[in-house]
Amino acid sequence: MATLSFSLPFASELNGALRRVPVWSVYLAGVLPLAWILWLLAEGGLGIDPVKEIEQRLGKIGLQLIVAGLAVTPLRRFAGLNLLRFRRAIGVLAFCYVVLHLAAWVVLDMALLWSQALGDIVKRPYLTLGMAAFALLVPLAATSNNWALRRLGGMRWRVLHRLVYPAAVLGGVHYLWLVKAWPPEPFVYLGAILALLALRLGR
Repeated sequence: MATLSFSLPFASELNGALRRVPVWSVYLAGVLPLAWILWLLAEGGLGIDPVKEIEQRLGKIGLQLIVAGLAVTPLRRFAGLNLLRFRRAIGVLAFCYVVLHLAAWVVLDMALLWSQALGDIVKRPYLTLGMAAFALLVPLAATSNNWALRRLGGMRWRVLHRLVYPAAVLGGVHYLWLVKAWPPEPFVYLGAILALLALRLGR
């Protein structure tokens, strides 16, 4: 069965330029949003509820990075843009921001009241979905290294890392359910996740 495919204008030139970009620069760029949040916090620029703003900003950045990671393969397959060498860095950064999002909720919002936090996770479906997404991401972060790839073998490693698909959907629904007024933005994220997964299924 044939699949739709096209190349971006100057895709080969872009790929040549990207090969000269060091992977560490992705990690460096990934720290900038966190630095911006800290600067806003120091300047009092996070509004009347800075804790909620910190939580939501960290979670949103994590979700954005998950979407960016999902987009790598479709961009290569359908547009000829090769970002595969940056995918691990994007995934690691996504996990770090998800951890920071969770830590902000546990430390700043729940004040380390573990029993109350666990009770909320059980009672509030959006928290249950968020924790389920986090649990799926943990083994992916733990095996995002060459040693794990060699130990598991390429096939098993790839199968394991498909857990990012349900994790992404759960994260998107978590964000949608979290926002009470349901503005367009959460639907855009969830729609992007479903569209990127559909492109993979339609291969």
